[in-house]
Amino acid sequence: MRRPIETEPAMLSRMFFVAALAAALSACSLPASQPGPTVAADLPPVQSTSGVDLQRYAGKWFELARLPGSSPRRCVSDTTTHYLPNGEGRFEVISRCRTRSGVDESGGSASVLPDSGNAKWKVSMLWPLRGDYWIIGLDPNYRWAVAGTPDRRNLWILARAPQLPREELDKALATAREQGYDVDALLYTPHDKGV
Repeated sequence: MRRPIETEPAMLSRMFFVAALAAALSACSLPASQPGPTVAADLPPVQSTSGVDLQRYAGKWFELARLPGSSPRRCVSDTTTHYLPNGEGRFEVISRCRTRSGVDESGGSASVLPDSGNAKWKVSMLWPLRGDYWIIGLDPNYRWAVAGTPDRRNLWILARAPQLPREELDKALATAREQGYDVDALLYTPHDKGV
């Protein structure tokens, strides 16, 4: 994919984005025994779903909500992620979002961990840093997914469309709540213009 030549403000913006992403990924890589500030330490371990069909999971997902810190703060709306199959259990990852100054795009990779039912991934948006990405809830028809990290610091509510019917969103939220994630702290992502 060809990228336009960046101006100095765009380069500074990208450097800020990379620094924020590095901080977020380093937080993702903390051991699961170190819970986030709002997570009770005595909760049972997070359980991923099982039997994820990677071909069905591939494609475009809209971020409907996330915990603070789960994505770079500069994204203000229209956050999407594309998972493009790139070999057995590997994906190219392309994330886009609208910022206050335009549209941002970043690329990375993901690999499925063996013996996880295709539900536990390692994602790298800035080499060599890699973070956990566990699929903890999934609609049978792949209309929505709930992904998070096992330390409960990061959580994403994803859907195939910019919005979900309320009852489907409630199912996704219930899945996260049952696993001990702080759904009351979720930030909802507006989808107004698309990217």
